Amino acid sequence: MPPAGPATLPVNPDLQLSQFDYELPPELIAQTPAAQRTGSRLLHVDRDSRLHDRLFTDLPGLLRAGDLLVFNDTRVIKARLLGSKESGGRVEVLVERITAERTALAHIKASKSPRAGARLRLADAFEAVVTGREGELFAVEFPDGVLALLEAHGSTPLPPYITHAAGKEDDTRYQTVYAREPGAVAAPTAGLHFDDDMLARLAARGVESAFITLHVGAGTFQPVRVENLSEHVMHAERFHVGADTLEQIRRTRAREGRVIAVGTTSVRALESAAARLTPAPAGGDAEGDTRLFITPGYHFEWVDALITNFHLPQSTLLMLVSALAGMEPMRRAYAHAVQSRYRFFSYGDAMFIESPNRPPPTHRT
Repeated sequence: MPPAGPATLPVNPDLQLSQFDYELPPELIAQTPAAQRTGSRLLHVDRDSRLHDRLFTDLPGLLRAGDLLVFNDTRVIKARLLGSKESGGRVEVLVERITAERTALAHIKASKSPRAGARLRLADAFEAVVTGREGELFAVEFPDGVLALLEAHGSTPLPPYITHAAGKEDDTRYQTVYAREPGAVAAPTAGLHFDDDMLARLAARGVESAFITLHVGAGTFQPVRVENLSEHVMHAERFHVGADTLEQIRRTRAREGRVIAVGTTSVRALESAAARLTPAPAGGDAEGDTRLFITPGYHFEWVDALITNFHLPQSTLLMLVSALAGMEPMRRAYAHAVQSRYRFFSYGDAMFIESPNRPPPTHRT
């Protein structure tokens, strides 16, 4: 593994949380996915910060042979379990990270936090034991393999702004078609718009695909609680960028193609890998925990463009897209999206953002 780079970077002390707020009518928060994966709208923010109302099915026409799409292949696990404490009190367990075959770190909601040694009856099917605490997370030991128990008895952990309980449709649609590495408790939602036919169309145009893994944690939904962003402590997420993907990025750069991240999680993984491989690539994979907090003023090493959904007001993800596109262009884009009645958040519509700070791609037919 290459030597570790910086866990995070200094944030401009003049950046304030209130600069990333906007008014969103509640009815624009998508509660269910589009009938078809590719059936959403697409707001295109071009290199000159101009806005174009498109459909997601228009995406292949915006890409060129030689471009590289980088997808996050993490798989959402059925991380939510309901149960009771020995006292009979209700408890909700949300597995954040599987640490070994039979152990995990989890968020636990209960009227009173359980202590080490507490036994939890979960899904009325098995008992788990709280063995300790690491910050806001509880260490939990399961009686059998964590993944198998979650798959059999857990439920898909939908975001807090989706009001219905997870059903069978969510088990399928809150998962990308290329998901393969289990470990996420939230979907990399930009990828939800792609189906197999769209991937085939892109490949036929000469657009290449590569994969990284970043296991999205529940921290992605945590609000920023400080006004001065330089005081914010970013949550950690596990990522892996393989040597094959690193080589694809180098080849793309050599032919003057664009590296296009599919989702903010792919951005975080790629830019974290770039930090770990700077100044001289050491070969092999780049992996580890990242707390990279991307805000306006950040210099992107590898990412030229981004496919993403619309993000919550005052969220770290809105700050990331503002870093790529510029704060004022993002304010205009979000105001336009609200006025034009785009659908927001995980099950909502998409954006294609081209960085104004990158050179134009070489045209290929």
